[in-house]
Amino acid sequence: MNPTPQLPHSAVVTDWGRTDYSEAFERQKQLVEQRKNGTAPDTLVFTEHNPVYTLGLRKGADAHLIWDKQACARHGIRVVRSNRGGDITYHGPGQIVGYPIISLERRRDLHAYLRDLESVVINTLAHFGLTADRRIGKTGIWMGERKLCAIGVAVRSWITYHGFALNVCPDMRHFAGIVPCGITDGSVSSMARELAEPIDMEAVKECLAVEFQKIFANTSKIHE
Repeated sequence: MNPTPQLPHSAVVTDWGRTDYSEAFERQKQLVEQRKNGTAPDTLVFTEHNPVYTLGLRKGADAHLIWDKQACARHGIRVVRSNRGGDITYHGPGQIVGYPIISLERRRDLHAYLRDLESVVINTLAHFGLTADRRIGKTGIWMGERKLCAIGVAVRSWITYHGFALNVCPDMRHFAGIVPCGITDGSVSSMARELAEPIDMEAVKECLAVEFQKIFANTSKIHE
């Protein structure tokens, strides 16, 4: 098998704006193929999804959906299955979703990639005065027992997709319809709730892009 074609070690950061989850998933798959074929560079995608509960591959994720179809419909929330790792989670406006479509061909270490991705978010939160960290035995980024960022990734031919979902200022009431990420000994929170003040979404995206550049040693540039 031929190795994944390598491009100059640079990345593009692009913002898709508001998207439906299913639409974004198809666009991710297209980018994965383009990256695999060497026709696209490493890319960090930002988006905000229309309200949706996504079910990951973890066994028992279905049991963590609390609201029935009628309740979800009343709140305007779709339910879809995903091939990412992890349990059930919520995506919606006010949450920054980051999808790194990058090649791990040079370093085939998914564990290291996840630690790097976590560091991007931890360092970003620190810029806003929030001291967050990993939690032993749990995925995502936490402040104590409060989860601010969910992480669930997938890899195809050593090209990454899916990624992280950082709660900046989403409608926290929508988390009541699920057991978020299967958490039974903690809760979810947001940057706005922790700081008790409005948060500039664009400022958070800019900071995430800079930290991504630093940690993955890429030259990033924003493309609308």
